[in-house]
Amino acid sequence: MVPIDTETTNTQLTAALAASAPSTRLKAALAIGTDPDPGLLEALTARCAVEPDFYVRDMLTWALTRLPPDLTVPRLLAETASPIPQARSQALHTLSKIGDERAWPAITPGLLRDQDDEVARAAWRAAVSVVPEGRERDLAETLAAQLGRGGRDVQRSLSRALAALGETIEPVLRRAMDSDDPVVAAHASATERLLRDPEAAFEPDVKEAKRIHALGVEREG
Repeated sequence: MVPIDTETTNTQLTAALAASAPSTRLKAALAIGTDPDPGLLEALTARCAVEPDFYVRDMLTWALTRLPPDLTVPRLLAETASPIPQARSQALHTLSKIGDERAWPAITPGLLRDQDDEVARAAWRAAVSVVPEGRERDLAETLAAQLGRGGRDVQRSLSRALAALGETIEPVLRRAMDSDDPVVAAHASATERLLRDPEAAFEPDVKEAKRIHALGVEREG
């Protein structure tokens, strides 16, 4: 039987997670992670779906990683099917931090191509953290199909995910660098630079990709 004082504390912490002041919510998440109690798993997961403050969300993720993976992973996997984009993205983000391979089957092509950029970015990070040995090339093909997607931040996230897969992405990138789409080609080239030098600046050069493509067309002609 759960002691009354624990029940009272958990009730107070759950209420604090929904307080109006971000500082109160942050302290509550910190307290939960410092002294983790599986009884607060639902409260943490539910708050992740609606928490507007980045720093509080980060602390919520940390608190979840402090709980036993056998409890958190199944609960987070269920959240990846939520109709709420933030619930999906936060669950995937937390799964990427836990790094449990049991998450792999749930990271579907649909999540990797989610229309919400934040969900897709979290799915990319989660996928590369749990991809089983021997499946890296398949994942690289799926991710590379989205080269050219979104703005600079989204493209950089995709490039970092691809680069984390290592040399297995090289054939995929070479093919993408020959794309007729200059945005795709430039993104692939920038990804290759990151693969060679993780400290390199991420600067897709669309104009250069267009020039290279034009030269190739002239030679073929």
